[in-house]
Amino acid sequence: MQSLLLANPMFGTYDEGVYIFTLAVQYYAIFIVCGMILAAALSALLMKRRNMDPAFIFTLFIICIPSAIVGARLFSCLTDGSLRTHSFGAWLKYLVVPPWRGLSIVGGVIGGVLSGFLVCLGFKVNFLRAADCVVINILFAQALGRWGNYFNGEVYGGVVTNPALQFFPFAVFEGGEWHYAFFFYEMVINLIGWALLFTFTWYRKSKPNGISTCLYFVWYGTVRTIMEPFREAQYQLGIWSELFAILMMGLGIIAIEILLIVNFRREGAFIGSRNGDPCGISRYLSADKKSKPYYSKINIFGKEYPPKPEKKKDRAKGGSSGPSSDEGKEE
Repeated sequence: MQSLLLANPMFGTYDEGVYIFTLAVQYYAIFIVCGMILAAALSALLMKRRNMDPAFIFTLFIICIPSAIVGARLFSCLTDGSLRTHSFGAWLKYLVVPPWRGLSIVGGVIGGVLSGFLVCLGFKVNFLRAADCVVINILFAQALGRWGNYFNGEVYGGVVTNPALQFFPFAVFEGGEWHYAFFFYEMVINLIGWALLFTFTWYRKSKPNGISTCLYFVWYGTVRTIMEPFREAQYQLGIWSELFAILMMGLGIIAIEILLIVNFRREGAFIGSRNGDPCGISRYLSADKKSKPYYSKINIFGKEYPPKPEKKKDRAKGGSSGPSSDEGKEE
């Protein structure tokens, strides 16, 4: 590392990342951060599509990302069997310094979703409707983040003994042996899941809200439940990770059933409504009362809104009142 710094004091690379001046940045961190940023951009796009103010994603991003990191680290430490014999002081030190020594995706999801619920509650924004735009894009961030495991040489399966199968991406060469590239398998499956859920959410506008969010938990919970036992023992996160993966899958299925039953009792139909507005996104939603909807090809109701007013005339006119369905019921 020192020789690299002397050869190029401004920028360079090493086995696990890059350095800028004397700051070493791991590839893992780069992929994680890029995944977060792209997931936020995709969420903003989906919010605009689903008749919400996309600016709300910045509020969620600022609060939920740190909460997710704290949750990921806390869950990792709580489920680490090697820390059970440590004193509380030693455990707390391990929890805080350094935080990147172990992160759990399951804990990150729990921390991020819970903080998102509190943010929506504080701003009086429909949580399920906002969650449908955000939570499914976590799959995209997780898929991108898995490439960090490739550069770190971790999260792989058992040894591949058949020479015909010893090639990437089916296998990865680590520790002098070829192993099943489970991190790559999970990346591909998560990317497929994200594409399906994003497409489903992009075109779906009927009640009830929350279905896409629940489908994320079903998909990811199923993936982790199947993949976790096949990893090398050193990369298995113990019974708690497996248990929470099963809970995510099971609770996601139960939550979908509850949403459909509640919608049937309120609207007379499992999907949509027989009593009124069948859409769960017809009312423009924003945490900022000054934000007004305007025509956009992306917005699913854009054709019902007036053109975007000029900046100087925006305040004078007071914005637009929205479509005729704006007063309809919303789940």
